[in-house]
Amino acid sequence: MKTVIVRLQLIILLLFVGCTSSAHESILETVGLKTGIGSIEHASADSPVITENSVDVKVLVKTTSSWDGSKLPDYPGGQPEITILKITIPPGVSLPLHKHPVINAGVLLKGELTVRTDTGERLHLKAGEAIAEVVNTWHCGKNEGNIPAEIIVFYAGTQGLPITIQQNILEK
Repeated sequence: MKTVIVRLQLIILLLFVGCTSSAHESILETVGLKTGIGSIEHASADSPVITENSVDVKVLVKTTSSWDGSKLPDYPGGQPEITILKITIPPGVSLPLHKHPVINAGVLLKGELTVRTDTGERLHLKAGEAIAEVVNTWHCGKNEGNIPAEIIVFYAGTQGLPITIQQNILEK
């Protein structure tokens, strides 16, 4: 399982790096993904995993709990389904109250974003910061900055199940 997670993290990194396909092939060869011999399970969370030819891979988040301290739930049964979204929130805009029934995490690429739960807990993110999102907790995000906030969010869900549920106004 650790190897799968590490490989997924490296694939995610390649999405952000934006280098050429030949550079991708070189990186994959370097970490052994093409031959299946690569392993970085021994790397500590605060140290670079790979540093070669100016490629620097760092763990942004490695946790068993969400940003509010809640323990992450077990993965649901069924066929796993990964969803990756790029969400752009204009300045001053709030997302509707919603919750995620699946584990998800994100990285704020640009701007600022404040996340609030319905119990009043608050997290303020700045560009470059990562978040392990709350699961099954009503929350919303608001761009309190003056430029659009861009966040990439990765959802580890199950095929056929929703990744986000918006709160019905009548529930409140």
